[in-house]
Amino acid sequence: MKKKITIVILMLVFFCFLFSGCGEENRSGSSFSSQETDSPVSESGKISVVCTIFPQYDFVRQIAGDRVDLKMLIRPGGDVHYYEPSPQDIIDISHCDLFIYVGGESDVWADSILESADQGQMEILSLMECTETLRQEEMSEGMWDPSQHNVFRGGADVSDAADSGSGEEKAENGAETEYDEHVWTSVSNSIQIVSEICGRLCGLDPENETYYRERTADYIAELKSLKQDFEDVVQNAQRNTIIFGDRFPLLYFAEEFGLDYRAAFKGCSSNSEAGAETVAYLIDLVRREEIPVVFKLELSSGNIASAISEATGAKVLTFYSCHNLSKEDFESGETYLSMMKKNVLSLKEALG
Repeated sequence: MKKKITIVILMLVFFCFLFSGCGEENRSGSSFSSQETDSPVSESGKISVVCTIFPQYDFVRQIAGDRVDLKMLIRPGGDVHYYEPSPQDIIDISHCDLFIYVGGESDVWADSILESADQGQMEILSLMECTETLRQEEMSEGMWDPSQHNVFRGGADVSDAADSGSGEEKAENGAETEYDEHVWTSVSNSIQIVSEICGRLCGLDPENETYYRERTADYIAELKSLKQDFEDVVQNAQRNTIIFGDRFPLLYFAEEFGLDYRAAFKGCSSNSEAGAETVAYLIDLVRREEIPVVFKLELSSGNIASAISEATGAKVLTFYSCHNLSKEDFESGETYLSMMKKNVLSLKEALG
């Protein structure tokens, strides 16, 4: 509720900007643009694309190169869960030709902005609507359950796949259904998303359609090769379980490649410290199964993974969910594809 109130206030400021012609520089530091300007992204004459987070930002730049004006709202190193749009962000969204967001609970703030924008002049694409099946968030055995202040020990299975839909649907018991938003962690889903983005860009910019489609075909070929690399690792592995001393925003990835997992928290958890029971459960599992690697996520402190490593001798490796990346990685040219290729090597080491 507090975030919604803040967004309403920012929208009022936005209208002040709009009608006064104010061009004051954005000092919020909340967004990142491929252009060194804070003017509305539609002023260059190219079609303008605004993305909330890194995966779709990277997909667009692989397809379109420098033929679009491209902006990412969540800066490298930023956390989507704490993001609030600045007045400049609201202006850029309202003026863009294509707005791409996840479409789940993490960016529900966008709904208020889109309701006030002229959607007749804007294409809107939700990543969650590009996938055939959405997965409900789930608790695996041993996970820290902050609502119960203990570990999750099984019971009702909430992991069944659900039909595609918004994150606001209601379960049979009246509770809101919580879907895993990290659909891009499945390479197959990413191929679908890339194809959909290409179609939207071609519709908005037919003069560059051949260019977009050729680059998309080349990129999808690379994604298919990546998927084959993961399949080869899994098919030749000695084990099938991966351990995360961290959150697990990888349900789509695990499902795609038939992997079992144990983790400290579910994917969208805001927790960073697990109870002693969960840490002890993961330590015991790593020892018993002689698991050689425990994973942490990018931009994570890695404290839980380090604790498991110290107790078991397992190696700590980073597994990239590609949700965001550090400023250093962004500036060095890391991409969705390059980070996922690192995951191939790490998975091979973890599965033996």
